Amino acid sequence: MTTVAQDTTDNITPSLPPGPRPWPVIGNMLSFRQDPLGYLQHLQRTYGDMATVYLGRVPLVFLFKPEYVRYVLVEHPRNFTSREISQPDETTASEGLLTIDGEKHRQQRRAVQPAFHKKQVEGYASAIMQYTQEAISSWHIGDSVDLTQSMQELTLRIIGKCLFGVDFASQLEALGKTFDDMIGSQAGILDTVFNLRIDNPVTAYGKRLSAMRKLNMSIYTLIAERRSDPTERNDVLSLLLKTEDGVVPGQLLSDKQIHDHILTFIAAGHETTAISLAWTFYLLSEHPHIRAKLQEELRTVLGDRPPTLEDIPKLTYTDWVLSESMRLYPPAWIQGRFAVDEFELDGVRFPAGTRVMMSQWIMHRLPEIWKDPLVFRPERWDPEHGQQVPPGAYFPFGGGPRTCIGMPLAQLEGRLILAMVMQRFQPEMPAGFQPGFNPVITLRPKHNLKARLMPVPTRDEASAAERRVLVSSMHDLSDRKGCRTALFDWLSFFRL
Repeated sequence: MTTVAQDTTDNITPSLPPGPRPWPVIGNMLSFRQDPLGYLQHLQRTYGDMATVYLGRVPLVFLFKPEYVRYVLVEHPRNFTSREISQPDETTASEGLLTIDGEKHRQQRRAVQPAFHKKQVEGYASAIMQYTQEAISSWHIGDSVDLTQSMQELTLRIIGKCLFGVDFASQLEALGKTFDDMIGSQAGILDTVFNLRIDNPVTAYGKRLSAMRKLNMSIYTLIAERRSDPTERNDVLSLLLKTEDGVVPGQLLSDKQIHDHILTFIAAGHETTAISLAWTFYLLSEHPHIRAKLQEELRTVLGDRPPTLEDIPKLTYTDWVLSESMRLYPPAWIQGRFAVDEFELDGVRFPAGTRVMMSQWIMHRLPEIWKDPLVFRPERWDPEHGQQVPPGAYFPFGGGPRTCIGMPLAQLEGRLILAMVMQRFQPEMPAGFQPGFNPVITLRPKHNLKARLMPVPTRDEASAAERRVLVSSMHDLSDRKGCRTALFDWLSFFRL
């Protein structure tokens, strides 16, 4: 264990929190890359609320306490920027909402906010339901469906229509492959540690750059077509074309800035929702008693008809299922900030320029906050009987003034798609299937989730199936007295 000191301009040397000893040049990069999720868990269990690791020679301070997350994201957001935490290059949207800061961010976010107001988002419901219906109309009982790919294509089409007024139907496969190449692989050691960016098909940077070129062509074509079209629209692209850059009064956004916003909205808008839904289908397949409760709610609220906007507030258990899925498998599993000025946390003084990292993966699973943190239990979100969640302990969409602007759309989209699929089908994974993890920019499953589509049981069939599971669990208990896991499974039927 080492405590690292860093010189500052006033000759005081604040000590960063302890952490594992770094290797020369590469720091802790190899250990982190080998198993990012396990490595973060090791850091938290070994060093407590704070730990310092090195990305090459650059120290990163990981914060593992809800109060720290709130301090950075909510209480002092202006002292913690996101722009300097990344390494902008030709493969990043350096002028998108995720990376710009200060007055530029505030002005440009306000400019596109109308596209995400409650009434505007509610207007997207018809497109969400139409495209979902079209997607699942080709599904049949007994089919094997790649839910990872299907959800990616569906959410891509929805985000294109709702935010930009375009239908990506004919481009879904190619676009999905392009985003996979851009998002779905780790940055290479050459560009992250040594800052060597080699444009070659065999390098991680070269693959990302090739994908970016393909996306650039599509996005700049879209911008040019919209500029030449005088039709008045109220989508995000039209709002961006009329937005000032927040630096020079009266100066509108450049094509590059608009391009980066579009890329950010498309990438973040479809990727996180698609991953969240894929993980939710996996969890429901693994927990048939929870799936039965969800389908019973759908039968009670909807019957045989498709959901409407008015039904959404009534689908409370559906909402709990999605919230619990994003707790266990948060699509955005890590985020970082760069300290503009020095700051202090629990007696530790950090210099300006400190890079702080916060992980939803860790915070959403802290045993001192979440009872049985590894158990998939939607009832924990019941406002009457659920547990109290301290601020900063759950932040799947970020927090503070930089909370994901698309959160209302993502939540509506997730509820409608989940309801429409589970009304008609019961996706089941192969016995013993292990999806694994691919924690890149988002928390993707390592192996695509391919499910067999089974029929939805009737109410009587569902009740009989639940009784069989209950009896099986009771026999299992009698055979393995003292098995804590089986006991919790049995008690969960009584919502204790």
